[in-house]
Amino acid sequence: MEEKRPVDAVGAAALVGIAALLAFNQVVIKVTGGGFGPVFQAGLRSALALVFLLGWMWVLRKPLAFPRAALAGGLITGLLFTVEFMALFAALDLSSVARVSILFYSMPVWLALAGHLLLPGERLSGTRVLGLLLAMTGVMLALLERKAAHVSLLGDVLVVFAAMCWAAIALVVRLTPLARVPAEMQLMSQLVISAPLLLVLAPLTGETFRAPDLLHWAGLLFQAVGVVGLGFLIWFRLLAVYRASDIASFSFLSPVLAVILGWLLLDERVGLLVWLALALVATGIVLINRR
Repeated sequence: MEEKRPVDAVGAAALVGIAALLAFNQVVIKVTGGGFGPVFQAGLRSALALVFLLGWMWVLRKPLAFPRAALAGGLITGLLFTVEFMALFAALDLSSVARVSILFYSMPVWLALAGHLLLPGERLSGTRVLGLLLAMTGVMLALLERKAAHVSLLGDVLVVFAAMCWAAIALVVRLTPLARVPAEMQLMSQLVISAPLLLVLAPLTGETFRAPDLLHWAGLLFQAVGVVGLGFLIWFRLLAVYRASDIASFSFLSPVLAVILGWLLLDERVGLLVWLALALVATGIVLINRR
């Protein structure tokens, strides 16, 4: 298995942009949940994203070819993708955006620990362990600042499980022949499996429609095209070039950025602890990616 390189300036800029996109997406999922049940929303998102991806590949004349050797990896990541977003969307239906975002982006911890054992060139040095600890401390400080946020034990369990599924997807991509499949086809395998499964399971797990209006449909379209169709596609391309744990470390930015977006867009109060959290997260990322 090919050893990937550390994140450079171009990769860092792309990852910061994705972190901001995913932070904003948590707010969009919460708002869109006013019009759709959580599992049904996830299924519609996958279905719309699949249509967008097929159109993208047709315009760019990319072949719809999936090697037989990668089928097992594609099936596993598709199932992981399905349960990840069932859990995440249900958690956002139960808890606040800030709390869910912070717990969901514990993913780099699980991926870094697994990468230490399974991925070449990704062993945890003392400096990188310190970086992980600092970044996670920053995330927890951001959580403590939101004392009034709604808390759900079931929501906490679901979102931590979703974070582990996300880490598992990155590992499967790296450890199987799926690593040699173009990013578009990696994402295609997840959407082809998740869309029908989520839509079939939605009526069995709760509501489907909750009187959606134009805002809810717009939120769904943003998720499908902007986040899944483009954001995830870029993330998979970066995963093919850079170290998995280095890429994952940038996701620590997302929960802190979510708090900042709440301050800017929703006029939420942001205290000193949040700014301290941001400093700790930034320092942690520097240490994790230090050459």
